[in-house]
Amino acid sequence: MVTRYQRPIYNAAFRVLGNAEDASDVTQIVFLKISERLHEYDSQYKFFSWIYRIAINESINLRRRSRREQPLDDEVDLEGPAADRPESQYENGQLSERIQRALMSMKADDRIVLTLRHFSDCSYREIGQILELEEKTVKSRLFEARQRLGELLKDFRTN
Repeated sequence: MVTRYQRPIYNAAFRVLGNAEDASDVTQIVFLKISERLHEYDSQYKFFSWIYRIAINESINLRRRSRREQPLDDEVDLEGPAADRPESQYENGQLSERIQRALMSMKADDRIVLTLRHFSDCSYREIGQILELEEKTVKSRLFEARQRLGELLKDFRTN
C-alpha cells in the first residue's frame, strides 16, 4: 500500500503546503491514520479517494497550524512525460516549473482543486467526496481556479 500511494499522497501534500519536509510529515501521518482508521473505510467509495481526503485534510490542518507561506524550493521533483530530444526536455521542464511556481503562488483552495483534477486525475465526483463539496461547487471552483491560473501564465503563453 505504501509503495502504491506514497508518491500521490506526497505530491498532493507538497502542492498544498509547498514544503518538502512538511509534505513528508503529512505523508507519514496519512499512513498512520489509514492504519488506525481502516475500519472506518466505506467500500462504496474508492479507496484512493478516502486516503486522498485524509491527505488533503492533514495538509490543510498543518497549513492552518503553521500559518506560513513557503516559497517553492529551487529543486522540485516535477512529474510528466518528456520528449526524447534535449531541447524538448528543456522546454517541457521550463513549462512544468513555471506551472508549478504559478500553482504555489495561488491560494490553497485553488491549488487543491487544480491538483486533484489535473495532477491526480480525480473526477468531479471524487473531488467532491474528498473535499466534501457538491459536484457543481467543484466545477465552479475549478473553473475559477483555472481562470486565475491562466492569468498567472498569460505572459508565458504569449512568448
